[in-house]
Amino acid sequence: MINNNNIHWFPGHMKKAINQIVEKLKMIDVVVEIIDARLPLTSLNSQLEKAIKDKNKILVFSKSDLTDERQLNLFLEKYKQDKYTVLSLNLTSKKDSGIVIEYIKKLAQEKITKMQNKGIKNFPIKVMVIGMPNVGKSTLINSLSKRKATKVENRPGLTKSQQWIKLDNNIYLLDTPGILPTIYEDKNAAIKIATIGLIKDEILPIDLICNYLLEFLRTNYPKSLQNRYQILNFNLPNEEIINQIAINRELKKSNGELDLNRAQHLLLNEFRQGLLGKISLDIYG
Repeated sequence: MINNNNIHWFPGHMKKAINQIVEKLKMIDVVVEIIDARLPLTSLNSQLEKAIKDKNKILVFSKSDLTDERQLNLFLEKYKQDKYTVLSLNLTSKKDSGIVIEYIKKLAQEKITKMQNKGIKNFPIKVMVIGMPNVGKSTLINSLSKRKATKVENRPGLTKSQQWIKLDNNIYLLDTPGILPTIYEDKNAAIKIATIGLIKDEILPIDLICNYLLEFLRTNYPKSLQNRYQILNFNLPNEEIINQIAINRELKKSNGELDLNRAQHLLLNEFRQGLLGKISLDIYG
């Protein structure tokens, strides 16, 4: 539901999942939170941040290959200054997954040593993996476990329940469903989440998403429209830009009319695939 003040989209399973996460945090040694590098501020779930509090945490930037490198480095530095343990990774890389394991052990070492001093030699390290839908939790877990421990698809809301996954070195991962804040008071934040595909496409109208994206590109990355769609006049109304994309790509309905809906979906999908260039929807400062 959309109104003038905020956007609600909270499925029932998310409320249940939040309660379960808060309960399970009592037994967790390290939290791994994944955020999308194209939205390093907006995809950090403030509601979960409050629940995590003082837990050892690793903040993993996913999809860094799709984002503006300058903006990425600014946000990485910001989080480091805020005392986060921050990693920017290729979630499918064996080398990068090994780095995550190293940091998990490092953050859990104090508790491991304490347990060993009590005579407990094989103390299990319990790790919770959290993040919004479609940020790459399942991809990272499968890379860490070296098998398809969870199903991976490029659509949000696939994981609906929690599950424990055993890794080597006595590490246990708790996979959790993607969690969104219950409400966004900042309408633009909600639209950003929709633009990169962290919620189901049918939740917000595509007109709303495409208008936001075009305004953002016009202001911050105008050459992306020129390079991809040969649109030289950045100041055209959004409707005219969509019309021009349909003409340039020869997108037509069966009756010969331009298919503007297909043009909108093309724009959105090509942005998500990185075909418009490396773009960050969160701008630092």
